[in-house]
Amino acid sequence: MTDILPQPDCSLKAVCESPEHCCLDQLEEPGSKRMPNTGARLWGRVRSKLLRHKLDPQTVESKNWHTDVIEMNGIKVEFSMKFTSRDMSLKRTPSKKQTGVFGVKISVVTKRERSKVPYIVRQCIEEVEKRGIEEVGIYRISGVATDIQALKAVFDANNKDILLMLSDMDINAIAGTLKLYFRELPEPLLTDRLYPAFMEGIALSDPAAKENCMMHLLRSLPDPNLITFLFLLEHLKRVAEKEPINKMSLHNLATVFGPTLLRPSEVESKAHLTSAADIWSHDVMAQVQVLLYYLQHPPISFAELKRNTLYFSTDV
Repeated sequence: MTDILPQPDCSLKAVCESPEHCCLDQLEEPGSKRMPNTGARLWGRVRSKLLRHKLDPQTVESKNWHTDVIEMNGIKVEFSMKFTSRDMSLKRTPSKKQTGVFGVKISVVTKRERSKVPYIVRQCIEEVEKRGIEEVGIYRISGVATDIQALKAVFDANNKDILLMLSDMDINAIAGTLKLYFRELPEPLLTDRLYPAFMEGIALSDPAAKENCMMHLLRSLPDPNLITFLFLLEHLKRVAEKEPINKMSLHNLATVFGPTLLRPSEVESKAHLTSAADIWSHDVMAQVQVLLYYLQHPPISFAELKRNTLYFSTDV
């Protein structure tokens, strides 16, 4: 993960979208003419620079901030960056206070709200379907970090202005808030306990055995987790139906959400793997495949799953 730190009085976004109002570290010669699309081209150079540093082993291993400068058409952008290992960037830290929603067990939130699906999940999905389902790269393109943190604070405080704020907020920030909620759950939505079984189930080669195993694993989830997962699943399917417009296929969505909804516990990771790179290469494709399996599956009914649970229990 790359952390970027621009100058304190502005943001890199200002350079990309409105270079004429840039307040980072701008130098412009009197009488010079700025080329069109300077912001987009400048952002392209910044991304290329970040990629080169990301591929440099010495830079990745360093724990220090690295400062760099990009110049184009009279504009100078100075920024600092450092790299955080994947295991640290995705580390789940339970909230010390149980009054909010981020970092709080999903069962606690749904019980407090007297709901089947957390309010934050319902509202973010409703807003995305209302005005963002045709947005190119929805869920793939990151929202502005400050906007996401503002939404997080509002949901945690259960502010009465939540709906008004959602209606005015950039849709990518809302999508980012939903992803952040799932990422900050004390344990993944599909649970630490069932993680090894999901990894084994998705690897089965026999279609019938895989179907039985994958459905049984869903039945094994706590009700709040299962209902929320099915709710999210149907939403992602609706997003994928707009793939010709938003360019987000089922596989793209599984790639975005898979490692967030399903990943090994810290204990298991430390017991079997030695580095963040091993974690990524060992399990991430399987995590994506698990979510993709359910996305490609015909509609899954909570009531039907529970009926099958009853049949299983009476046959034993």
